[in-house]
Formats: sequence, C-alpha cells, structure tokens
Amino acid sequence: MSAAPAILPASPPLPHAACTRPLRVCFVNLGAYGTLDASLAHPVGGEEVQHALLASALARRADVSVSMVTCDIGQGRRRRTHGIDVHACYRPSAGVRGLRFVPRWIGLHRALAAADADVYYVSCAGALLGQVALFTSIKQRALVFRVASDGDCDPRRMLVGSVKERVLYRLGLRRATRITVQTEEQQRMLRTRLGLDGRVVPMLVDAPATQVSSAPRDIDVLWVANLRALKQPGKLVALARRLPHRRFCLVGGAVAGEEEVARQLHHAAAAAPNLQLTGRLAYRDTLALFDRARLFVNTSRIEGFPNTFLQAWSRGVPVVSFVDPDALIARAGLGAAVDDDDALVEQVERMLSDPATLRLAQERSRAWAATHCAAAPVVETVVGLLRDAAQATRGG
Repeated sequence: MSAAPAILPASPPLPHAACTRPLRVCFVNLGAYGTLDASLAHPVGGEEVQHALLASALARRADVSVSMVTCDIGQGRRRRTHGIDVHACYRPSAGVRGLRFVPRWIGLHRALAAADADVYYVSCAGALLGQVALFTSIKQRALVFRVASDGDCDPRRMLVGSVKERVLYRLGLRRATRITVQTEEQQRMLRTRLGLDGRVVPMLVDAPATQVSSAPRDIDVLWVANLRALKQPGKLVALARRLPHRRFCLVGGAVAGEEEVARQLHHAAAAAPNLQLTGRLAYRDTLALFDRARLFVNTSRIEGFPNTFLQAWSRGVPVVSFVDPDALIARAGLGAAVDDDDALVEQVERMLSDPATLRLAQERSRAWAATHCAAAPVVETVVGLLRDAAQATRGG
C-alpha cells in the first residue's frame, strides 16, 4: 500500500546543535494515521491534524526521533511513513462490545513499549491520558498533555461520559509532566478549576504554498466538522434557509454513536437547495475547499482553538463563529463573533454584502496566520518544552 503525500512537504533534516542522541518523542493519538495516509478512509478531527502536523515537522529534524501510537485502520502493526515509526495498538472493531477495555489496554501498553520514547504526547480529555500516564509512571518516562477543548479544563463541561473515563482522565492530569493549552482562557480555567498549571503553546497550520489562491471563490459559506451534536450542524442548515441567495457547503461525516445527527441533517438539508453536503472528505480535498470559500462559519457550542480557524485564516478566509478563543476574532478583526442565530445571519450577510469589509478581514486573516503560525518558531517552542519534560523526569 503506498502512502499518501506527507501532511507537511518533505524537506532535508534541519541543522541543529550536536547532541548525544535524538530526543525520542511518541505521539499517542488513536485516529491520527488517517491524516498521515489519506488512502485509508477514516474520520479525523482537529486534534488528529495537529498531531500529524507536529509529528511530521519534528520528524524532519536531526535531533528528534518520532513515533506514533494509533489504531490499526489497515496500515498493519508497524509501519514507517514520512519519517515516523507508527505502532498500531488495536483494531477499533476488534473484540466483543463491553469486553474490549482490557485487551485494548494490553494492546496499547504493547505499542507504547515498542515506541520506547523519552516523552509521550497525548491530547483530549478521556481514559487514554490515564492509561498512558500509568505506563509512563511505571517506565519513568515524561508525559506531555495538550488541552484540546475548553471542556478539558472545566469539570462542568468535560466531554467525557463514563465514570471510568473521568477517573482515568483526572489521574492522567495529575501525573502529566507538563500540560500545554491553546488559549489564555484555558490556562486560567486549568488553574482555577483543576489547580494545575498549563503553558500556552501556539498551533501549526498546513499553510498553502502560495499566499493567494487562483481558485475561484465560489463558496459563500463553508462549514467543516465531524457531524456531532455539539457541533450543531443544523444551525448551518437554518442559516442557509434564511439566506437562500447565498451558496453554502457543509463538509463532514457521521461519527460512531451519533449517526442520528447525520440523519437529521440530511433530512433538514432537503429544504435548502443552496446547501451542498459533501459528506466526509479526505484532508487534502477539504483544504482545497477553503481556497474556494469567502467565509467560514463555526456553529459549535464548545471548542478550544479550532484547527479549522487556522486553516481558514491561512487561506484568507474570515471566520464567523459562536466561539471566539481569547476574543481573538473580535480583537484582530478576523471575522465576527456572534451570540445567537439572528446575529449569525446578520454578520454573514453583512460581510458578504460589503466587498471592502470582506477584503479587509481577508487581508487581516492571512497576515495573522503568517505571523502567528509560522512553523519554525512553533516547532522550536514545542521541542524546548519536550526537552524540558524529559529532563524533569530524569531529574526526578
């Protein structure tokens, strides 16, 4: 099976100061391989993209050795791709429902041991963090946890269902060597709600090869996410019905356990002929749609710092959203932050109807992404943090 193109362009290893041996870093993300290899149909979200971007960037360095632990979605138990050693822990469909937890944990432990890293990197609230934390505690290895949603920092809004997952997640938080956050608000919540310290670390974006795309801007409003209830895709359908003269495109597929969300969406979309439903698309195909969009809309009721915001801004696409991380959209003029459905309609139509306003927001968006998401400084920051975590563990 041939691998899909790298998520970041391949390039020679970057020069760095000599060191005794490379820092061994393992990214633990059960769904990230679908981003590394687009030939395998598998749903991916913003965290899968961030893990793949960062892993690919670190793999290009001479002073870092990169591995990844992920589910087996067809790639096999072990595979090397884009300079990353990928270890599969288990197949998502294997085993009997209700009896999968123990064999999955065994498979995860085996894959973590095979990676044999100095630092293990995990994100998102859930049992996985606690499972990895128990492994790193026994093996005396460092663990870095990346907050991926405001809910990760707030017990009242955690997107974690079962008591087992909550217990393991809290255990993992307490045993993490270092914690990173996306925003200053998450940093504050982590301290006040959970009594923990986190460092704000910028995110990477798969920036376009050229600053200005030649693709026609023939999509007025783009929406991209997995079809989950918290993403509120029905609000995009309602927006399309209230603005029948505008062209809308919704990208996303059903996720396990929330198939009803997709069913209701398709039923409602039948009344909106100006709305195109693409279903789930490959990562690269989704990026191509950002080049054709005039606005990006986010209707989620809870987020952290959405990866889609960076994808939009790097391509000069302003964002209209119910969530505004650290009030960035409002402060920097990168679109519009709204509080309700009527304001969403008003702001979308206002920006699309005023070429000067839209052009200014497009220019600001592209400039902000170029300044704040440049790969080199982000990667240097992350490598410094990973080395600090490894040293703290050795010193402890």
